[in-house]
Amino acid sequence: MSIDKPLSARHLTALGFAGALMMASAMGFGRFSFTPILPGMMANVPLSAGDAGIVAAGNFAGYLAGAVLAAYSWGSGRERLVALSGLFATGALLLAMAAFNSVAAFTVIRFLAGIASALTMIFTSQIVIGHAVKAGRDNIQALHYGGVGAGIAISSLAVYLIGVVFDGGGASWREEWIAGAVFSFLTFMLVFRILPAGPPRHASAVAEPPLSWTRPLFLTTSAYGLFGFGYVITATFIVAIARMAAAGVFVEFLAWFITGCAAAVSLFLWKPLLRAQGLKRAFVIVLAVEAVGVFASVMLPPVSGVLMGGLLLGLTFMVITAYGLQLGREFAGPSPRRA
Repeated sequence: MSIDKPLSARHLTALGFAGALMMASAMGFGRFSFTPILPGMMANVPLSAGDAGIVAAGNFAGYLAGAVLAAYSWGSGRERLVALSGLFATGALLLAMAAFNSVAAFTVIRFLAGIASALTMIFTSQIVIGHAVKAGRDNIQALHYGGVGAGIAISSLAVYLIGVVFDGGGASWREEWIAGAVFSFLTFMLVFRILPAGPPRHASAVAEPPLSWTRPLFLTTSAYGLFGFGYVITATFIVAIARMAAAGVFVEFLAWFITGCAAAVSLFLWKPLLRAQGLKRAFVIVLAVEAVGVFASVMLPPVSGVLMGGLLLGLTFMVITAYGLQLGREFAGPSPRRA
């Protein structure tokens, strides 16, 4: 399909759902399913809290590396290939997690999974959002990014149900990784025919100049980086916190399930604030709400803490991601793809 040809309304809607599925696989499973699976791994591999932190750090380092790689021009004209390759790699790396039980192997696999999830998210978003903007369909962007939350919710439900089948002892952590791999491979088959060759040509055909680090861009990038550092503990350990507090298997499931459900609808829910306050103020307000959630996860009593922390995390982290990327492109001037 020529990427210059406008998509029909039906194809654009299908593309929005395809993008949501890819985000669910690459991010909801590929990046974040470690959170609900972690307590079982800590008990049965076993892993210490320090070990878990090392494995999680490997994934975040990989995600950062993937994001940096995506900023260069090598992917221009190859968006579909990179997005689908990253999605397939996500499935393979989820499967690989079930085959090992050493911290070193887990860390390497999660590092590579971080790269794969970043490349899939970024290049899929270029395609989906590019066509949505061209068609003036803002709702497609919210649908696309909502896939991350849907993936988190589905992964938490899958982990819970698999745990029920295996008597909830956490010994089913290998099967839980395999379930994520199956979801990703099924997604690959579903989206293969739907995903266009790339974004509209006018969005990627002209080579961009090097990025100019103006003060607004530097401050936005710094805030975005601090946001990532700030929510990583909650996003990684919230289910483990519930396990350590003996809150019960259902509370463990519910904390992460609420996070995913809230994230799935978060961009829709914050839209009135965006219209009333504008992008810059909305970005700051949502950051403040997320900070409250991080404090709540550790300062409130265990059950209410993980549930409130999960809710506020879900309501904010994808909104901050979307708004931060929009601000970065705005402040990047003639180099939006490099932001």
